[in-house]
Amino acid sequence: MRPVRSVAIEERPALLFLFVSALALLVYWPALHGTLVWDDAAHVTTPALRSWHGLARIWFELGATQQYYPVLHTAFWIEHRLWGDAVVGYHLLNVLLHAANAWLWALLLRQLVAGKNVGAALPAGVALLAACLFTVHPVAVESVAWISEQKNTLSLLFALLATRSFLAFDGNRSPGSYARASVFFALALGTKSVTAVLPAALLVVLAWRNGRIEGRRDVVPLLPWFAAAIAAALTTAWVERTLIGANGSEFDLSLLQRVGLAGRILWFYVAKTVAPVGLVFIYPHWTLPVGLSTGHLAALAALVVTAVLIWKRAAAPGLLAGWLLYAGILVPALGFINVYPFRFSYVADHFQYHALPVALTLLAAGGVKVAGRLPVLARLTAGIVVVGGLGLLARQDSAHYVSGDALYRDTLARNPDCWMAHNNLGVELARSPSLRAEAAQHYEAALALKPDYADAHNNYGLLLLVTHDRTAATNHFMTALHLQPDFFEAELNLAHAFAEEPAQIDEAIAHYRHVLAAVPTLPAAHFGLANTLARTNGGAAEAAQEYQATLRLDPGWAEAHVNYASFLAKTPSGIAAALTQLEEALRLNPGLVKAHYDLANLLSDLPDREGDARSHYEAALRLEPNYVPALNNLGILEAKSGHLDAARQLWQRALEVSPNDADAAGNLQRLERMRRP
Repeated sequence: MRPVRSVAIEERPALLFLFVSALALLVYWPALHGTLVWDDAAHVTTPALRSWHGLARIWFELGATQQYYPVLHTAFWIEHRLWGDAVVGYHLLNVLLHAANAWLWALLLRQLVAGKNVGAALPAGVALLAACLFTVHPVAVESVAWISEQKNTLSLLFALLATRSFLAFDGNRSPGSYARASVFFALALGTKSVTAVLPAALLVVLAWRNGRIEGRRDVVPLLPWFAAAIAAALTTAWVERTLIGANGSEFDLSLLQRVGLAGRILWFYVAKTVAPVGLVFIYPHWTLPVGLSTGHLAALAALVVTAVLIWKRAAAPGLLAGWLLYAGILVPALGFINVYPFRFSYVADHFQYHALPVALTLLAAGGVKVAGRLPVLARLTAGIVVVGGLGLLARQDSAHYVSGDALYRDTLARNPDCWMAHNNLGVELARSPSLRAEAAQHYEAALALKPDYADAHNNYGLLLLVTHDRTAATNHFMTALHLQPDFFEAELNLAHAFAEEPAQIDEAIAHYRHVLAAVPTLPAAHFGLANTLARTNGGAAEAAQEYQATLRLDPGWAEAHVNYASFLAKTPSGIAAALTQLEEALRLNPGLVKAHYDLANLLSDLPDREGDARSHYEAALRLEPNYVPALNNLGILEAKSGHLDAARQLWQRALEVSPNDADAAGNLQRLERMRRP
């Protein structure tokens, strides 16, 4: 058969890109103004990595980022330089990357039909329909609306560009085309290592497109790609296991269990692609039987489908290629490789993002073929109904990503036993003093469902520490460390708890030192140790070193500048340096009340700086009108300047806020004695 002429929009790439971009923006508009959720804060460049030195750490220090994806984190580094903490920038870019992927997929499909094998032809409209389905499919929402999953959208972009360049090389054998393809593949691997399946996928594409695979022509050019893919996959597996924590009882599965799991996962993703309903951010965690199960029947069914398609390949070569591509791209997510999210669930929508356009192309081709006998208007109407319906579902799901609160409440509504969602919702609620009681309830629910959940113990401990139940907080931190001895965040929090009790300062210092021995680049540990040493006799010199280490690792930490300034100001020789630290803190965060207050205190003792001191006291009170220390000290400054009525008013305000404040009461008494004849 001869290829059927495509519809006009498929032949106009610029128009097609504008169309799918508009479609994507329409679907994902609710998510554009969303906040950071779950591990977004660990992906968006942290303060310690925002410098040029931080960029070097992204590339050359394992553990500097959550996963060793240097291209991804370089992209985040650049994005932070462009729009800082403005979350809408990250969301908008992710939506546009998704649209670009849908667009490139349509272009790739049209490029493929130019192959030598006439069996590779596609009916008109398939590329357009596949691109539209991919743009609006609800399964893609998790990858597009969740900032962390820029690893998916960006890596697929590079993988598609690599594929297009390699297919160009297949036609022209140009070294330039091969070099471009190799660069794009390297960028894809550096963004997310699941793209390691691309060389094998290309062999499937070449077999379908050209009718056969030639070893010298097709396999040899891909050998360096296979080597790079294996290296990237092994690196990621090592990082997942040793640095992220993909180990333990949750991952102790036999080969028999993993085969059954793979069969169940594969057909689960097929079902969600065909009928994308009941999607959940975290699906229920399956219990895997020791022996044979329905999962093994599912795996057998997959093998039977593969065998039948191979047997009938002459009649349906495209169907065989599509099935092999879909299943092959999913291999890293089928349970044979341990990944940290398996603690919560064996399946996730974002795990099949790269395979999704393949499955949707098969569905689009089948739909176009079935509708081929219908009138044009009927076909167009059917297409609009399908795309529009999926788009409405995706838009509804994308709205859940506007906040962690919304996302986790939706997750718990669909999966009530999700202990991870209880914990994460507790973290969200704990940020608001008025919601801390509800946060405690969710932490307790998480621990009731999973008593050995170290993260929940740590987070509950933090909440208890804030609410001044130090003993209970310490118990939860110690339980978290018992469950996970290398849980350095919990040990750091335990050190903070000990540091609050003068009798346990030595224990606090020991824990800070232990954390820093394991993670010497952790600014919070240096900061905590510095604050604690500053309170001890003979610890001043080391405290200064620890403050300096903190600010060397995280120069943008305004609060660390304030504490260092307080430490420096203890000696007359340190006043000038303290002023510099406070000015830097206010440059970084002009709304930091403590920095204004401390700076005003220092300036008030310097000749001819009373006016500057008054300005900073007033700035502190504009930010926090009931800040009693600023009311008191500004009153003292006014009294020294002879403005006794103004001083009285300030001290009276302080007593209205804090009736038992001894400083304000004493100042008023002294003022009254001064006024007596």
